[in-house]
Amino acid sequence: MKINYSEKLKKLPPYLFIEIDKKKQSAIEHGADIISFGVGDPDLPTGKHIVKSMQKTVTNPKNHQYPFGTGLISYKKAVVDWIKKRFNVRLTSNEVCTLIGSKEGIGHMHLGFINPGDVVLVPEPGYPVYTTGTFFSGGVPYFMPLLEKNGFLPDLDAIPLDIIKKAKIIFVNYPNNPTAAVATEKFYLALVDFAKKYNIIVASDAAYSEIYYDESEKPLSFLEIAGAKEVGVEFHSFSKTYNMTGWRIGWVCGNENIVAGIAKIKDNYDSGAFQAIQEAAITAIKSSQKWLEDSRKIYKERRNVLVEGLQKLHWQTSLPKASFYVWANVPVGYTSSQTVSKLLDEAAIVCTPGSGMGKSGEGYIRFALTASITRIKEALERISKINW
Repeated sequence: MKINYSEKLKKLPPYLFIEIDKKKQSAIEHGADIISFGVGDPDLPTGKHIVKSMQKTVTNPKNHQYPFGTGLISYKKAVVDWIKKRFNVRLTSNEVCTLIGSKEGIGHMHLGFINPGDVVLVPEPGYPVYTTGTFFSGGVPYFMPLLEKNGFLPDLDAIPLDIIKKAKIIFVNYPNNPTAAVATEKFYLALVDFAKKYNIIVASDAAYSEIYYDESEKPLSFLEIAGAKEVGVEFHSFSKTYNMTGWRIGWVCGNENIVAGIAKIKDNYDSGAFQAIQEAAITAIKSSQKWLEDSRKIYKERRNVLVEGLQKLHWQTSLPKASFYVWANVPVGYTSSQTVSKLLDEAAIVCTPGSGMGKSGEGYIRFALTASITRIKEALERISKINW
């Protein structure tokens, strides 16, 4: 039998992080002692208090049935309280929808608002799901370059008017993956004005909002800006904040009609997030955040060791203010892919090529701070021995 894939599926490039993992596994099978800075998957465990909560809630028979709807009322109330405390943004439970991880919500969102031929404004380099969701909905991605000279913020004024007129959604992601950039209030103000003027939905991906390194420079929420809730929504995730990537839990919040559209798509694609996980997530955001503060300290120490070590080896990079990524310029004379290959082949180090996340990422590679201090120091020692 001949199997024919759909045209939409044929358009998709190989999912970058799956390909990176395949290369890593292949090297391991050949005996390499891999040090991985590739996929942004925390190596730190989920907090014991969260696991203990899950152990309790999973035994409750009421949690063994379909978790239909937009989420437990208690979960959404916890989100509302957290958003108010963290960002001083007032929401109602009707403005929150539980997600099976923010990736799922971002991927599904297009299906509620994009018709074939509609344009989606996508930052690049960027998270691949913004683009794959566009393809699956029949939309057309327009890539907004994130350039160092612009602070890795998209230049809204550079988007052609004919593109803007066809655009229905604009994705932004701050703190940013992969560049680690943080958005300014000035940018968000301009974004709200842009969205209002051209009737474009803003989809703000804030998965890294709680991975920051200075209490005086906490990342902003898009929803903090006056008028933001009129034009957009924001996606949040427990994955990176609470080391819960495998748990698959998050939420989308903001404009009630946009949230309702995403919820309607989900009603037809899944049956909601496992209620036991929702209850464990409540524990995560309502309990003491001391555990999270300790995680940030670990990432900060790792960041400092890696960046200072790379700089001593004459790599051009700077200390990121947020996220757990380091965005580094490649050595002179090498492309992103060549650099990543050389690191893997000669030092058994896995990184992400910037070009794999968009053409504007060429000339950079991404290090995820998902290895211990000991392994980071060992990686720096290995890099020092490479003949560039």
